[in-house]
Amino acid sequence: MDDFDEEGDDLLASFCLPNEKEEKSYHHEKTLEEKTTSTVIPEKFPFPFQPYDIQVGFMSELYSCLDQGKIGIFESPTGTGKSLSLICGALKWLKDYQEKQQRELDGLMEEGEVDMKDTESSEKGKNTTSEPDWILEYAQKKEKEDQLQKVKQEQEQIIKKEQKLIEMRKRANRYGKRKRSKLDEEFDDLMKGASIDIQQALKDELKKLDDDESKNSENDDDLVLEEYNSDNEKPRGDNSDSENEDETEEHITKIYYCSRTHSQLSQFVREIMKSPYGEETRVVSLGSRINLCVNEAVRKLRSITLMNDACLDMQKKKNKKVERNNEGESVKKRQNKAGPGCPFYKQDPIQDFSDRMLAEVMDMEEIVKTGKQMKACPYYASRYAIPVAEVVVLPYNTLLHKSTREACGIKLDGNIVVIDEAHNLLETINAVHSMEVTGSQLLRAHSQLTQYEQRYRSRLKAKNLMYIKQILFILTQILKFLGGKPGIQGDKQFVGKPETKLSTINNFLFQSQLENLNLFKVVQYCRKSQISKKLQGFAEKYPDEGVDIKEKKEHESAKSGVSNFLREITQGNILNDPSLEMNGQSVKEQDGIVVMRSPMMLIEGFLSALTNADKDGRIVFNKQSLLSQCVLKFLLLNPAVHFRSVVQESRAVIVAGGTMQPISEFKDQLFHSAGVEPERIMEYSCGHVIPTDHLLAVSMATGPTGLDLDFTYQSRDNPKLLNELGVLISNVCNLVPGGVVCFFPSYEYQRSVQTVWEKSGILMKLGRKKRVFQEPKRANQVDQVLEAYSECIEKSKSTTGLTGAILFCVVGGKMSEGINFSDDLGRCVIMIGMPYPNIKSPELQEKMEYLNTNFKPDSEGRRAGQVHYENLCMKAVNQSIGRAIRHRGDYATILLLDKRYGRPSVVSKLPNWIGKSLIKTEKYGVAISNVSKFFSYKK
Repeated sequence: MDDFDEEGDDLLASFCLPNEKEEKSYHHEKTLEEKTTSTVIPEKFPFPFQPYDIQVGFMSELYSCLDQGKIGIFESPTGTGKSLSLICGALKWLKDYQEKQQRELDGLMEEGEVDMKDTESSEKGKNTTSEPDWILEYAQKKEKEDQLQKVKQEQEQIIKKEQKLIEMRKRANRYGKRKRSKLDEEFDDLMKGASIDIQQALKDELKKLDDDESKNSENDDDLVLEEYNSDNEKPRGDNSDSENEDETEEHITKIYYCSRTHSQLSQFVREIMKSPYGEETRVVSLGSRINLCVNEAVRKLRSITLMNDACLDMQKKKNKKVERNNEGESVKKRQNKAGPGCPFYKQDPIQDFSDRMLAEVMDMEEIVKTGKQMKACPYYASRYAIPVAEVVVLPYNTLLHKSTREACGIKLDGNIVVIDEAHNLLETINAVHSMEVTGSQLLRAHSQLTQYEQRYRSRLKAKNLMYIKQILFILTQILKFLGGKPGIQGDKQFVGKPETKLSTINNFLFQSQLENLNLFKVVQYCRKSQISKKLQGFAEKYPDEGVDIKEKKEHESAKSGVSNFLREITQGNILNDPSLEMNGQSVKEQDGIVVMRSPMMLIEGFLSALTNADKDGRIVFNKQSLLSQCVLKFLLLNPAVHFRSVVQESRAVIVAGGTMQPISEFKDQLFHSAGVEPERIMEYSCGHVIPTDHLLAVSMATGPTGLDLDFTYQSRDNPKLLNELGVLISNVCNLVPGGVVCFFPSYEYQRSVQTVWEKSGILMKLGRKKRVFQEPKRANQVDQVLEAYSECIEKSKSTTGLTGAILFCVVGGKMSEGINFSDDLGRCVIMIGMPYPNIKSPELQEKMEYLNTNFKPDSEGRRAGQVHYENLCMKAVNQSIGRAIRHRGDYATILLLDKRYGRPSVVSKLPNWIGKSLIKTEKYGVAISNVSKFFSYKK
């Protein structure tokens, strides 16, 4: 389900992750701060250079927000040093807070000792014959003793943490100085005098022996489900809670920083390195296996799903228990043909690597490089370092998906959460928790589970058999809902005409005849028993074993073995991976589809989604002609229900971005709905660092001939309008030097406009002034196009003829986010029309209806669904036009081509630094004159 695999992290918990106490530190921190009535903002913040005024303002507001435990919405345009402001403001608060904690603990110790002496002296001079007074005095003394003891314990814990950190640094330094391993040193001692050839041969043999670790035979013990204890039951004799009581480790107060992609996280870590806090802050980077795995055999699989499977499989082989005979002696087992465990999954090297991570700040590339050098797994070493880290950087899904968060050992209690690039936070939460399964996956899961139950029936406990039967029943009923049945391949089952239906969760359960099942217990069983992992191993070990499932008709039978289903070609999303990882390969490869060996993890995720409250989600049924192509999707409508734990547990939450408008969406749909009081929410938006004359923003209502620029769905294909648009852009290209970036609302519209321009000769006319580029269809071609676009602009400076280049992009496409068109690459950004999403989408209509039902109309009387529809459009616009200005010396024009951009409701949702300087023009002449003057002053 996720590139951060819960099963692997469960193994980590038993392998090297410390057990942690469940007490919430935030409650203690509040008691220490009872004496503080207001926040004292520092006069200066450590900064690598003289900060801009807006950066000082940003850091001051951030400091206040963190100190007062609020929820902050921070907007700082790209190019204003937002990352450094976040780092220096937040870490200044954290260091001050740590010092204040220590001072308050010292003060409490002194007060407690003084109170104890006063109590003892007062007791000597009093008559204790009065029983009520004696009891009262004893109670007061006992209370003071308890308070003093608690403070002493807290001080001891702080001292232990400091001592541990000192030891960590020592170990890390020792490792850094130890260039050669003990094995190398012993080898040299033994091989003194031997020839180089003999030494090399023996080294190769030793390496081979080291890689080929002992392999255990398999008798399927690892595939058979263990005895299941439901709810809070424990196996007899299990006293695991009492074990390792002394080894528990609390988390220190820390900052969790998350962003959208791993590249953004690495960039943030590099900013920390450049900051004044680079050498004294303990930073840990969490990543997916596709980013952190150093085992080449696993890395070559490329897909997150397959890498997760391979890693867990290696751990399973690594952690096999040694069999013993009746005398307790270990028994040598035959070798496993499947191969050895992972050589990087060893406790001591992982511990050493974890220490080294905390001793020096490393970005993702350095972590991987160091992991290879130390022969230690970066994926697990980073998780082991979490408790004592001061800053943890992690991707969105790890924070927003609760079970993933818990599996990684992340504790939010009393800590700071910073969510950067948060403009699409609501959509991200919805995507993380929306699950889908296909008919093919349901059939495959049913077949595999049936075979599993038949093979191990005699070895499974009654409770396991009961739950397996329940899961099979659920799969059968869902297949019936789709119009099919188990036992026949999906591409041979025709279920009717394609259509899309939506249903409430309760209606879906009723129609599937599952309304009387306790899905909560089924989901809990799946999670605790790790049945998905067992089935995955079963499918891997017996890929060619089929089970004939008899149909009701005597002569009909269908072989539904695992091998048949693995050969099926499924359509749609094979894995609804909530990680939103942008840099790695998804499960659906570009040159083919990677089929999961077992889809049970997806089924488990879908069943979990069905336990949401009825009002918070919908079931979308995309029916196709073939059962294998049918898709069932859970659509989350209320993101607040999954964000509530984040805002309730954390001390403070910061959502930040370059363009956070419209802010009302965050407050209404996310924070207020999650139970956050209005007075706990604070907003901060700063201007840009550029001078006011470096930006020209113009909304244009008419074209060169006076034709209205009306790009609504009804009018946008008008040939006259398209020609008017072509002439307008051609005129702009005559005035603008360097690069022009032109955003279309969709790929389809871009193609239709270019077709018209080719026929009319406008495209050829554009090409005489600027070379025309367009956004590529394949993601791996983006860099190539950008390089050619940039090279063309650079060459145009020294040659006559072309004045630069024009790049046709699509809103929401590969170049509308994450690509910076700074300086000559983007002297003019043109937005054609308003990129509203498809109003006919059933999912969008359901979302709008949900908002209309649960939220009040705005101050202008517009219903919440309509406001949401406009917000989706404006967020896309803001991300696209924000690509232009990237630093203080940059300058550019922004042209909004549509008469609707003159509406006050639209202007109010533009970024403040753009909206306040926007020139709304009704006549083309006024607009183009402004553009001409702007660039004439820049020559």
